[in-house]
Formats: sequence, C-alpha cells, structure tokens
Amino acid sequence: MMKQEFSSMRAKFTVGTVVVAGAILLACAPPLSAHHAFAAEFDANKPIHFTDATVTKVEFINPHSWIHVDVKMPDGTVENWAVEAGSPNILLRRGVTRDTLKVGQKIIVDGYQSKDGTHRANGRDLTLPNGQKLFLGSSGTGAPYEVQRPGVDTTTK
Repeated sequence: MMKQEFSSMRAKFTVGTVVVAGAILLACAPPLSAHHAFAAEFDANKPIHFTDATVTKVEFINPHSWIHVDVKMPDGTVENWAVEAGSPNILLRRGVTRDTLKVGQKIIVDGYQSKDGTHRANGRDLTLPNGQKLFLGSSGTGAPYEVQRPGVDTTTK
C-alpha cells in the first residue's frame, strides 16, 4: 500500500508542478505585439523621397524602430513624418547606431507611404549629410536583404 500512496503523491506533485509552472510562464510572458506584413500597412505604389528631412526624434524600440522627421512641403508647410525602420538589432547590423542620427540633423529618406495616407512611411534607406547611404531594414518591395543573394540582388550602374 505504501507504493501506491507514493505513486499517487508523485503523480499529484508532477501535475501540480506543471500547472504552477504554466501559470508562472503565462504571468511572466511579455505582451504580444502584432507584427504586420509590409503590404498590410504600406503601399509599394506610393514611394516617398524626402530630400531635406530634419530628424526630430529617434526611437530604437522593438519590434520596429521609428525615425521622426520634419519635411518641408512644396507649399512651404512642414509635416512631421514617422518612418518605420527595422529593429534596433537590424539597424545596428546595418550601421545605424544611437550616434548615427541626431535631432536637428538633415537626412534624405526613401521609403513607402502608409496605405491610409497618414504621415507614416516604411523606410527603405536614408542618406546622411556626408553621402553615406544606410539601409533601414524594413521589409517590403524594394527593401534590401541582409545579405545580397547572388543573381537576385544585383545593382546595375
């Protein structure tokens, strides 16, 4: 009878341990953030090209970093745009660090406008004042891959 009681206690302990561990994992899980496909939010047929954008704010956050810029429009008004970029890790691997972009700095931004017409864009690349071009790591039509694929990602000049 002792063996049966031990087996029963062991089974209860194992089930209880699993239930408690599961509850702890659920309680400690980070909140889910919706990750979207490029085509769900941005329009490949609405490219943006800001030749005189002024950095107003840079947010290195997951899952996407954001670069906020003031853009002078042809009519003289200024619009503030939020440009979505890759995660901080992707940007770092592509040469964009916290020291790369400073508030007040002039940059050139290329990307694609949001489908809803707001002042948001999926960034493809940016060009620094010294002419250095950096890829922003976002996904979508025209966005570069991390490593060039032979025969697929080629540039012609």
